[in-house]
Amino acid sequence: MINSTWLKTFCTLVDLGHFTQTAHALFMTQSGVSQQIKKLEQQLATPLLIREGKSFTLTDAGMQLHRDGWKLLQATELLEQNIKQDEPFSGRVRIATPGSVGLTLYPFLLDLQQQHPQLSVRHSFAPNKSIERDVSQRHFDLGIMTQASASSEVITEAIAQEALVLVTDTSIEEINWQVLQQLGFISHPDGHHHCQALLSPNFAQFEHPSQFQEKGFSNQISLILEPVCRGFGFSILPLHAAKAFHNQARIRIHALNHPVSETLYLCRHTQVRQSQRVRYVTEQIKTLLQTDRCLA
Repeated sequence: MINSTWLKTFCTLVDLGHFTQTAHALFMTQSGVSQQIKKLEQQLATPLLIREGKSFTLTDAGMQLHRDGWKLLQATELLEQNIKQDEPFSGRVRIATPGSVGLTLYPFLLDLQQQHPQLSVRHSFAPNKSIERDVSQRHFDLGIMTQASASSEVITEAIAQEALVLVTDTSIEEINWQVLQQLGFISHPDGHHHCQALLSPNFAQFEHPSQFQEKGFSNQISLILEPVCRGFGFSILPLHAAKAFHNQARIRIHALNHPVSETLYLCRHTQVRQSQRVRYVTEQIKTLLQTDRCLA
């Protein structure tokens, strides 16, 4: 690889045509200029100058290097500027979240991008294990998980609590054990876990989700409440998912005597220094998820 300092000295010398002027321009000595030109010739294993006393002419290799040298130096300088550039409202931010919180978060991230057009958001829905793996492999700058990471390469920070809620269609005004058994359960990938978590402290009769007839299942977070709103059964979801359902007029979110919440963890790579834009997005996410309008 060509030494950029020596290359700059060479190109400056060719432009100015004089060793003394080049030394002044680069705050060097004449001998320092000569030494760098010789080192560059040694590195390239070819003569660049034909010296004639205090003047010189270029060899064919010297002319080609001068022609392309400034382009290389400018490209290197631009690359360095781009790498060092650390603007809070410019550049790409990659984030992965569970489906529930993502339904609320992704439109919010698009709002940020609309406010700051130079900001580019790449969002993915993923389960906890995938988020932990991809953050550790630096495929994402940030992740949100519903459990703390066990990886030494991932830092997790508890940032909010997300309520679990029981949802039925609007015809159900009050919830009791008999109503739940009559309705049946609309399940999803985390359905049994959420059911166990919320119903155990609220119903003495509850032992296991198998006590309810399963009336349906969906692995698409935005579709789980479709059968619920049609009266096929009840479901238990994180609050973000329930509030993001497109047809709020046809569902009812029930408050139980003993509320239950999951902790939301923000995660990032242990050894990566966060850019200003990632820190900015991080703070915006924390503010959003800690507001009552999202978690109430």
